[in-house]
Amino acid sequence: MDYEHEAKMAVDSMQSYRSDESGWKVCKKSSDVVVSWRPSSAYPGNVYKGDGIVNGGLQKVWECLKPISNGLRVKWDSNVKRFELLEQITEDRSICRTVTPSAAMGIIAPRDFVDVVVVKQCEDGSISSNATNVIHSSCPPQSGYVRGFNHPCGCICVPISGEPNKTQVFAFFQTDLGGLLPRSVVDSFFPSSMTEFYGNLAKAVKSLKDF
Repeated sequence: MDYEHEAKMAVDSMQSYRSDESGWKVCKKSSDVVVSWRPSSAYPGNVYKGDGIVNGGLQKVWECLKPISNGLRVKWDSNVKRFELLEQITEDRSICRTVTPSAAMGIIAPRDFVDVVVVKQCEDGSISSNATNVIHSSCPPQSGYVRGFNHPCGCICVPISGEPNKTQVFAFFQTDLGGLLPRSVVDSFFPSSMTEFYGNLAKAVKSLKDF
């Protein structure tokens, strides 16, 4: 599998979702985030966008989001049970497996996802984690988990000019959960899950000691 091609596609898609503001429909708001959606061009579902300001400098916020095994995210993100490194391709590119717990009062069974993950730093000072599904020989579908598929997704941390202790965070979720889930369950799960994600991220950043 051409991991480099898939990695580039994930990065390009994320930047496109960030810059193209057409067609997004707001579906949920909280004090932490505005969640919007539009139909996905990658699969027969939706791509969801979260846009929120987190109290904390960029490096502090990034420390909570960094896609590494034994990182902080599994400690605060209720939708990430395990994050495993399968292969380190380059310093900023890897193949990872993410395990998620059951959700929606047990209607959504535990899932696992295998992705190429790319860390990208841009000239505007932003740093992002970009991912999309791939096949890896070391990790075929496993019993006890429904194999889901992430289409281009991830998080972008953007510094705010004149506000060194605040960071704008974009999150994009575009996930085929697999299995025979009712569409209504999926459509209600992601906006609520993303709102919870931002609230938990804000708490995690607040609890970190200053760098």
